[in-house]
Amino acid sequence: MLIDLHAHAPHPDYYDQDPYWGPAFESQPDGDIKLRVGDWILSLGAPERKAALRKAKAEGQALNVQDYMARWRDPKTRLAGMDAAGQNAQVVSVPSHCYMYWTPMEYALPFSRKVNDVLAEYCSGAPDRLMFWAQAPLQNPEEAAKEIRRACTQLGAKGLGAGGSNFGGLEFDSPEMDPVWEALCDLDLPMFVHGYNQSVTWGKNANSDRYETTAIVGMNYDETKAFWYLVNGGVFDRFPKLKVYITHGGGFVPYQLGRLAQTNPNLDTFHNKKPVLDYLKNFYFDVELHELPMRQALIDVIGADRILYGSNFGGSDAVRHDLTEGLRLSDADLQRIRWSNACELLHLDPAKVGAVAKQGGAA
Repeated sequence: MLIDLHAHAPHPDYYDQDPYWGPAFESQPDGDIKLRVGDWILSLGAPERKAALRKAKAEGQALNVQDYMARWRDPKTRLAGMDAAGQNAQVVSVPSHCYMYWTPMEYALPFSRKVNDVLAEYCSGAPDRLMFWAQAPLQNPEEAAKEIRRACTQLGAKGLGAGGSNFGGLEFDSPEMDPVWEALCDLDLPMFVHGYNQSVTWGKNANSDRYETTAIVGMNYDETKAFWYLVNGGVFDRFPKLKVYITHGGGFVPYQLGRLAQTNPNLDTFHNKKPVLDYLKNFYFDVELHELPMRQALIDVIGADRILYGSNFGGSDAVRHDLTEGLRLSDADLQRIRWSNACELLHLDPAKVGAVAKQGGAA
């Protein structure tokens, strides 16, 4: 069995919610289609889209926005890709460019509700194979907590999907965030942390971020910052049952863990009551790293009981092969990473997780 917890699900029914904020996929002068959020335009694309653009140009055509987006509406499209990848199930989320923490609440709250309603309907097309992380307007933690509870109790969301930093100026150590932690602990569900392009918050300067640095480097930084602020902020001392899953191999955390642990008690200000390493039991990391030795090191340092499978399915940096291939593991640890840790974390009955359809159509 294989369960992928890092898989974004763009869907046409939650795009174009506002003339300015969008989010909107729009045709470009060169025939490409790019995402716009406010003033910001995403300049990083998946290889499949780049290939489609090259093909269209060679044929003297341009990509059609409606055709491009329509394929996202039908869950059967995703299921076919999952079957080809040998994946039994996915927990999908809104692309991180669309977290909308930088927007006013009169937009952000209805957008979060729309995303959750749309993803719930999308996943209902294959409930034994498709699940989702809830979207919430974390710039207003009280309202965010209400939406997390609604999405998880009424719509079946498996936890909260969140950025790593800058929630309308709030951070994970901000006392205002406590209603969010309380909701997750009450639900006994985790937070999935995925950094986002901080440049999207820069207004008219949004497109001055050279080489998508706030995405390609910054997401890992923000994911590490999430770990650092949660620990130093004493969040786990107030909410010891809080569970946090950090994607992209944990940002930079597992590779600088010793440095983080050694420097924490040397700070003038820190609020954690225990050593840094004692909080690892609150964290999970996934294997979305591009080099086998790095994936092996991650497991050796953290331990297989805290490792999940996440691939950024379909994304620009997605690893398009089995991330557990070649790892030196016992079979028990291999199964922990591939599916059993996910089942325990999300309260899934493995007997009710769907089967991969064999190539040729047989189940």
